[in-house]
Amino acid sequence: MKTKNILSVLTLSLCITFSYAQRDKVRQANKEFDNLAYVKTSEILLKVAENGYKTVDILQKLGDSFYFNNQMEEASKWYSELMAMNENVDPEYYFRYAQSLKSIENYSESDKWMKKFHEADRSDLRGRAFASTVDYLSMIDEASREFEVVNMDINSEVSDFGATQYQDQLVFASARGGGKKYKWNEQPFLDLFTANKQEDGSYSDVTAYNANVNTKFHESSAAFMPDDQTMYFTRNNFFNNKYKNSEDGTNRLKLFKATLEDGEWSNIESVHFNSDEYSVAHPTINLSGTKMYFASDMEGSIGKSDIFEVDINQDGTLGDPVNLGASINTEGHESFPYINSEGDLFFSSNGFTGLGGLDVFVIREFETKRALNQQLILENIGRPINSPKDDFAYYENVATKEGFFTSNRDGGKGDDDIYSFMIPDCEQVVEGVVKDVDSGEPIVGAKVSLLDEDNKVLSSQIVGADGAYTFEKLECEKEYLIRIEAEDYETVEERFTTPKKKQDLVINPTLEKDVKEITEGTDLAVTLDIPIIYFDFDKYDIRYDAEVELQKVLAVMNQYPDMIVDIRSHTDCRGLASYNARLSENRAQSTRDYLISKGIAPARLTAKGYGESQLVNDCGCEPTNASNCSEEEHQLNRRSEFIIVKM
Repeated sequence: MKTKNILSVLTLSLCITFSYAQRDKVRQANKEFDNLAYVKTSEILLKVAENGYKTVDILQKLGDSFYFNNQMEEASKWYSELMAMNENVDPEYYFRYAQSLKSIENYSESDKWMKKFHEADRSDLRGRAFASTVDYLSMIDEASREFEVVNMDINSEVSDFGATQYQDQLVFASARGGGKKYKWNEQPFLDLFTANKQEDGSYSDVTAYNANVNTKFHESSAAFMPDDQTMYFTRNNFFNNKYKNSEDGTNRLKLFKATLEDGEWSNIESVHFNSDEYSVAHPTINLSGTKMYFASDMEGSIGKSDIFEVDINQDGTLGDPVNLGASINTEGHESFPYINSEGDLFFSSNGFTGLGGLDVFVIREFETKRALNQQLILENIGRPINSPKDDFAYYENVATKEGFFTSNRDGGKGDDDIYSFMIPDCEQVVEGVVKDVDSGEPIVGAKVSLLDEDNKVLSSQIVGADGAYTFEKLECEKEYLIRIEAEDYETVEERFTTPKKKQDLVINPTLEKDVKEITEGTDLAVTLDIPIIYFDFDKYDIRYDAEVELQKVLAVMNQYPDMIVDIRSHTDCRGLASYNARLSENRAQSTRDYLISKGIAPARLTAKGYGESQLVNDCGCEPTNASNCSEEEHQLNRRSEFIIVKM
């Protein structure tokens, strides 16, 4: 069963001109199509098309018949013929054709038609989402993780979907109940069922749900308040034995509330924002019981169905629905929201780029980010949850690591099947080699510590002759810090965040020596990492930032009382050579005077300005060189040197 279409009921009409011999068949097709009996319509239209009667209308309706019945290979065939007619068609058919191609994994051809769809209407959010993630397949591969999904034993030959946990039971919708059949797929209407959890973690003993909840029409998608005393669920517009249609004759979906009394669900009531004119369905409730999220095509929707939120007040009443906006909703279908205990919002969509059909997406820390008005980052959760078919109704229990979702992927037992999985433990490994930044050699005996985001040391180790370290069992998507300490070296730290799927991280830290050898001829500016000693333009007074650097030289000369230092000041080539010589001389003497003023004996300091006579690169100011040098290259020549003349 094409479950997403429960939410968006399509009423289409046929306006086709045929030869007289075909009119009865067309009239029958018209009737069946209006009644949403797509399978029968496709049989009629297929015969008409195979007899050579092909028009834009016929090909659109024939493609739609297969598309909405999830027979994508056939849909792509007839949409292909539609495109080959080279006539103006609604751009929506570019999108449907692209989706049908994606569902049969013809991604390159699908991308071609999605590009055409985007070009036809650049305001459509689906096209914009595609254009912004043209490398979506590699992004999905990156998001995919390796774990097993299991087709559950509780599935039947008909549609089963939308599992959620209630105490030690699994509550889900199924068409196995018998009774009146739904014209869409000739299966019985959906009811809610339960399966009991066994000691081995499996589920069995399927039983029909409370008779007060189930009716002869559709029920599905239950959600429970944290106290387990209140349930919200989806049902056709059927209440108090009254079946109501919208003005266009469509029976919509509504949300109902039930409370638990003496172990039975009763006091069923319709939520206040239900309407005969639009659908409201598929609720989910956050951990604190303060928010409900649901799907609807009510006024203000962006697409065929959108995700909304509504406040749950302390007295149990509901506030006014709010559309979650264009960060989540597109002109397509967004449905089956689920909010987990950590505030991550999952939902299914065919409006964002995916593997085909409905894909499951997530916005991590949705509630926190929305409260702080932070950017919402949408992620396709990848394989094996998502497939080229419809994947929806995602549910996970973070505490027990159980997860469930629904899919009509190949290999199932029925139309839609419920799949279970265990949320995999995501343990990362970080490893690397500690090396000397200059020599590149391993630093034997370095201490490497792993810290959490709060700087708490989790583990430490001393590296051996190879300088290698390894930390295992790090959590995924968590911030860590490694701190590296070694005798005679500066301590360094590397902060990193582990990815969301298992992979080995390699961090090779390099350490700079804290104890450095100096001897006659050593330039203290290099040893002490002193940058340019800056002076104001055309001046040679010592600025504060230069004074900070000169304090380093002062400290070394105080440590070695017999040290004699030659101060050398240089300029770049710009300006007159004579001017540069005078300016550099004044700056060298000013530097010397500063150190003398701080207690260094005059006899221990010499100073000289060299102007532009000792450039360190080819940035002379001859016409062939001046224009070829960048400001950074000229800056290399504007330097001060502190050469040790005697220790």
